[in-house]
Amino acid sequence: MLSLPPSIRIFLARGVTDMRKQIDGLAGLVEHALKHDPFSGHLFVFCNRSRNRLKILYWEEGGYWLLHKRLERGRFAWPDGDTPVINLSATQLHALLGGLDFRSARQRRRYTRKEKLVQPTAQPHA
Repeated sequence: MLSLPPSIRIFLARGVTDMRKQIDGLAGLVEHALKHDPFSGHLFVFCNRSRNRLKILYWEEGGYWLLHKRLERGRFAWPDGDTPVINLSATQLHALLGGLDFRSARQRRRYTRKEKLVQPTAQPHA
């Protein structure tokens, strides 16, 4: 499974992508159709019409990575919609790759720290 730092964003291209496209074709889609920079170091996820193949394009220092997953059975739960691209969390990507429908999943509220506590500074004695 992928381990992603929080600085990497994940963009899912809604709709159908021709899986004959390789790195250059997908990078062109990222730039022109999705209006993002393919050299940004973020992940761009594409799916075919049958929703049984998925490609992830990723730029790393010095070159592209192209990950391709083909399901032997079943289909990916691919979202439809009006916008050409949606932003996913790493948890949602893992759910998608694992066969779960992240659209109907509900994330429970968790504790998140709002801001760091400020340490009081010592006052000099007069």
